[in-house]
Amino acid sequence: MQEHTFWGKGRSIADLHQMLKGSAAVVSLWQKNELVGFGRASSDGIYRAVLWDVVVKNELQGHGNGRLIVEALLSHVAVNKVERVYLMTTNQQGFYEQIGFKHNIYQKLMIIDRKL
Repeated sequence: MQEHTFWGKGRSIADLHQMLKGSAAVVSLWQKNELVGFGRASSDGIYRAVLWDVVVKNELQGHGNGRLIVEALLSHVAVNKVERVYLMTTNQQGFYEQIGFKHNIYQKLMIIDRKL
């Protein structure tokens, strides 16, 4: 799946496994024995959750697969009762707006970049 994201290129399978292991919710989409999509969320279970890394294989985009992953994450027990769900995305704002996410002008994303 790394080839379907800009952030996944060059990352090891072991590191991606650790990333998913540390998530409160993980949803995967399979076609026979092939992983064709996934998404994840971090959550405190009551106040805040963040959706991350929703990825669908390029040739399967535009067929409702991304929506299926997002809806599964939103209904996951770690996310479904939190009062506010945030979303981290770089390129697909229009897709998430169709699902109901809105731009938030009151909060700012800040970052410490620790890339080596």
